[in-house]
Amino acid sequence: MTAQNNFYVIDTSSLIEFHKRYPFEVFPSLWKKVEDLINQGILISHKEVLKELSNQDDSLKKWALEQKNFFKDVTKKQMEIVKQILKKYPSLAKPNNEFGAADPFLIALAVEAGTDSQQKLFASIKRKLIVTEEKMRGSRIRIPFVCQDYGIECIDIIGMYKEGGWSF
Repeated sequence: MTAQNNFYVIDTSSLIEFHKRYPFEVFPSLWKKVEDLINQGILISHKEVLKELSNQDDSLKKWALEQKNFFKDVTKKQMEIVKQILKKYPSLAKPNNEFGAADPFLIALAVEAGTDSQQKLFASIKRKLIVTEEKMRGSRIRIPFVCQDYGIECIDIIGMYKEGGWSF
Protein backbone atom coordinates (compact mmCIF):
# COMPACT_ATOMS: atom_id res chain seq x y z
CA MET A 1 0.00 0.00 0.00
CA THR A 2 1.40 3.41 -0.88
CA ALA A 3 1.62 6.49 1.31
CA GLN A 4 -1.13 8.08 -0.82
CA ASN A 5 -3.55 5.49 0.57
CA ASN A 6 -2.51 6.20 4.15
CA PHE A 7 -3.19 9.16 6.38
CA TYR A 8 -0.70 9.87 9.16
CA VAL A 9 -1.20 11.79 12.41
CA ILE A 10 2.17 12.28 14.09
CA ASP A 11 2.92 12.53 17.80
CA THR A 12 5.43 14.74 19.60
CA SER A 13 7.56 11.71 20.52
CA SER A 14 8.10 10.80 16.86
CA LEU A 15 9.02 14.33 15.82
CA ILE A 16 11.54 14.60 18.67
CA GLU A 17 13.03 11.16 17.99
CA PHE A 18 13.16 11.82 14.25
CA HIS A 19 14.94 15.13 14.78
CA LYS A 20 17.37 13.55 17.25
CA ARG A 21 18.30 10.66 14.91
CA TYR A 22 18.11 12.55 11.62
CA PRO A 23 19.03 16.22 12.12
CA PHE A 24 18.07 18.73 9.42
CA GLU A 25 21.62 19.59 8.43
CA VAL A 26 22.65 15.95 7.89
CA PHE A 27 19.45 14.58 6.31
CA PRO A 28 17.85 17.43 4.33
CA SER A 29 16.23 15.08 1.75
CA LEU A 30 14.47 13.17 4.52
CA TRP A 31 13.03 16.37 5.97
CA LYS A 32 12.04 17.48 2.47
CA LYS A 33 10.00 14.27 2.15
CA VAL A 34 8.29 15.03 5.47
CA GLU A 35 7.47 18.53 4.23
CA ASP A 36 6.11 17.08 0.98
CA LEU A 37 3.78 14.81 2.97
CA ILE A 38 2.63 17.80 5.03
CA ASN A 39 2.00 19.88 1.91
CA GLN A 40 -0.01 17.01 0.37
CA GLY A 41 -2.12 16.77 3.54
CA ILE A 42 -1.03 13.16 4.10
CA LEU A 43 0.88 13.95 7.31
CA ILE A 44 -0.72 16.14 9.94
CA SER A 45 -0.46 16.80 13.63
CA HIS A 46 -2.35 18.77 16.23
CA LYS A 47 -1.82 22.22 17.74
CA GLU A 48 -1.38 20.46 21.09
CA VAL A 49 1.76 18.81 19.67
CA LEU A 50 3.07 22.25 18.75
CA LYS A 51 2.56 23.27 22.40
CA GLU A 52 4.58 20.25 23.52
CA LEU A 53 7.33 21.13 21.05
CA SER A 54 7.61 24.60 22.55
CA ASN A 55 9.84 23.10 25.25
CA GLN A 56 12.13 21.33 22.77
CA ASP A 57 15.23 22.04 20.75
CA ASP A 58 15.10 25.47 19.13
CA SER A 59 15.71 24.18 15.59
CA LEU A 60 12.85 21.65 15.81
CA LYS A 61 10.54 24.26 17.28
CA LYS A 62 11.55 26.73 14.54
CA TRP A 63 10.90 24.12 11.83
CA ALA A 64 7.51 23.25 13.34
CA LEU A 65 6.43 26.90 13.38
CA GLU A 66 7.27 27.16 9.66
CA GLN A 67 4.90 24.30 8.73
CA LYS A 68 1.71 26.29 8.12
CA ASN A 69 -0.70 23.44 7.26
CA PHE A 70 0.73 20.85 9.63
CA PHE A 71 -0.81 21.53 13.03
CA LYS A 72 -4.60 21.33 13.05
CA ASP A 73 -6.86 23.33 15.34
CA VAL A 74 -9.29 21.82 17.82
CA THR A 75 -12.76 21.29 16.39
CA LYS A 76 -16.06 20.86 18.21
CA LYS A 77 -16.17 17.22 17.08
CA GLN A 78 -12.64 16.61 18.43
CA MET A 79 -13.62 18.05 21.80
CA GLU A 80 -16.54 15.61 21.97
CA ILE A 81 -14.19 12.73 21.11
CA VAL A 82 -11.56 13.91 23.63
CA LYS A 83 -14.23 13.97 26.36
CA GLN A 84 -15.22 10.40 25.47
CA ILE A 85 -11.59 9.26 25.47
CA LEU A 86 -10.79 10.90 28.81
CA LYS A 87 -13.98 9.57 30.40
CA LYS A 88 -12.90 6.05 29.48
CA TYR A 89 -9.11 6.59 29.90
CA PRO A 90 -8.60 9.44 32.40
CA SER A 91 -4.91 8.56 32.91
CA LEU A 92 -4.21 9.47 29.26
CA ALA A 93 -4.42 13.13 30.31
CA LYS A 94 -1.27 14.58 31.78
CA PRO A 95 -2.60 17.30 34.10
CA ASN A 96 0.84 18.30 35.41
CA ASN A 97 2.26 18.83 31.92
CA GLU A 98 2.46 22.60 31.38
CA PHE A 99 3.42 22.17 27.72
CA GLY A 100 0.28 20.43 26.58
CA ALA A 101 -1.36 17.05 26.58
CA ALA A 102 -1.60 16.12 22.94
CA ASP A 103 -2.33 12.40 23.19
CA PRO A 104 -6.15 12.49 23.37
CA PHE A 105 -6.24 15.24 20.72
CA LEU A 106 -4.14 13.17 18.30
CA ILE A 107 -6.49 10.25 18.68
CA ALA A 108 -9.53 12.52 18.28
CA LEU A 109 -8.00 14.01 15.12
CA ALA A 110 -7.53 10.53 13.64
CA VAL A 111 -11.05 9.48 14.66
CA GLU A 112 -12.52 12.67 13.18
CA ALA A 113 -10.76 11.98 9.88
CA GLY A 114 -13.09 9.03 9.40
CA THR A 115 -16.40 10.63 10.33
CA ASP A 116 -19.17 11.28 7.82
CA SER A 117 -18.61 15.05 7.69
CA GLN A 118 -14.98 14.46 6.76
CA GLN A 119 -15.51 11.68 4.18
CA LYS A 120 -15.17 13.91 1.08
CA LEU A 121 -11.95 15.40 2.36
CA PHE A 122 -10.50 11.99 3.19
CA ALA A 123 -12.26 9.91 0.49
CA SER A 124 -9.09 8.29 -0.86
CA ILE A 125 -7.78 7.23 2.54
CA LYS A 126 -7.56 3.51 3.07
CA ARG A 127 -5.85 3.51 6.47
CA LYS A 128 -5.44 6.00 9.29
CA LEU A 129 -2.26 5.62 11.29
CA ILE A 130 -0.90 7.44 14.30
CA VAL A 131 2.85 7.79 14.21
CA THR A 132 4.25 7.57 17.74
CA GLU A 133 7.28 6.17 19.48
CA GLU A 134 5.07 4.97 22.33
CA LYS A 135 4.69 1.20 22.55
CA MET A 136 2.16 -1.13 24.13
CA ARG A 137 3.35 -2.05 27.61
CA GLY A 138 0.87 -4.28 29.35
CA SER A 139 -2.27 -2.40 30.27
CA ARG A 140 -0.51 0.96 30.67
CA ILE A 141 -2.70 3.64 29.12
CA ARG A 142 -0.74 5.10 26.23
CA ILE A 143 -1.59 6.11 22.67
CA PRO A 144 -1.34 2.56 21.19
CA PHE A 145 -3.58 1.13 23.92
CA VAL A 146 -6.35 3.69 23.31
CA CYS A 147 -5.97 3.50 19.52
CA GLN A 148 -6.58 -0.24 19.68
CA ASP A 149 -10.02 0.54 21.14
CA TYR A 150 -10.76 3.00 18.30
CA GLY A 151 -9.49 0.76 15.48
CA ILE A 152 -6.58 3.05 14.63
CA GLU A 153 -3.19 1.57 13.83
CA CYS A 154 0.00 2.89 15.44
CA ILE A 155 3.45 2.80 13.88
CA ASP A 156 6.74 4.49 14.65
CA ILE A 157 8.53 6.98 12.39
CA ILE A 158 10.61 4.28 10.69
CA GLY A 159 7.44 2.27 10.14
CA MET A 160 5.96 5.27 8.34
CA TYR A 161 8.86 5.25 5.90
CA LYS A 162 8.60 1.50 5.42
CA GLU A 163 4.83 1.83 4.77
CA GLY A 164 5.55 4.40 2.08
CA GLY A 165 8.33 2.33 0.54
CA TRP A 166 10.80 5.16 0.87
CA SER A 167 14.56 4.76 0.98
CA PHE A 168 17.30 7.35 1.20
